[in-house]
Amino acid sequence: MYLVTGATGNVGGELVRALSGAGEPVRALVRQESDRSQLPADAEGVVGDLNQPETLTPALAEVTGVHLLAGYEGLAELLAEMRGAGVERVVLQSSSAAPGGDLTNAVAKYHILSERAVRESGIPWTFLQPNSFMSNALRWLPQLEAGDVVRDAFPDVPVAAIDPHDVAAVSALALTSGDHEENSYRLSGPDSQLPAERLAILAQALGRDLRFEGQPDEEARAEMSENMPAEYVDAFFRFFRDGDVDESTVLPTVGEVLGREPRSFEEWAVEHADAFRQA
Repeated sequence: MYLVTGATGNVGGELVRALSGAGEPVRALVRQESDRSQLPADAEGVVGDLNQPETLTPALAEVTGVHLLAGYEGLAELLAEMRGAGVERVVLQSSSAAPGGDLTNAVAKYHILSERAVRESGIPWTFLQPNSFMSNALRWLPQLEAGDVVRDAFPDVPVAAIDPHDVAAVSALALTSGDHEENSYRLSGPDSQLPAERLAILAQALGRDLRFEGQPDEEARAEMSENMPAEYVDAFFRFFRDGDVDESTVLPTVGEVLGREPRSFEEWAVEHADAFRQA
């Protein structure tokens, strides 16, 4: 049995479907009862909260592998429960910021400390350190509902964004095979693209004439501050404006692990076009 935390998220949802589709027994952790409706029929939904490790005790019964999200309180206690329950491996969904080891950056810090906790747990591990997700383009939906102009931050920063489908595929392989233990995988997509280039690809998939406008840093910072703590806003500006993290380089890892090329933004856009057409 495999337990997937964040089972309705970008990666977790893909992973639940991948494991279920492969005939693997999968238990999906959700935050509330109503989330069960988003799961495949043959996936077992369980309600729990990663910030409250005691709520996961029933979910760990007969589980051999866990896909775990980073940054939650009580992670050491949860990992101790996993070890006591006989969990044989943990795949941690970490971040491209973790390898830099910068504990002064708030976002990098919680991933670094999560990796440290998993290492110290004694449970065999695999770390996934992906670039920004292609699915971040879904943030453009409200703007596309209002018109054909998208404004976004860091217009001059290319990113080799990755399809969450590929992150999930690497996780599925690591969960179901012992061949990937004690490995940290930095993951990227196949192309380094500016936001305007991704929007142009999406426009073609939708058959719409869309235009991109870059936000000045002051405007971007103010908008981001409405949705996240100030220390996280500072962290992302350090990543993408100060260049503390390199997400522009196309990495070979997905191809090396999966034996196929990572999926392109064109593929992602076509697959998710209906979500945008409803805008």
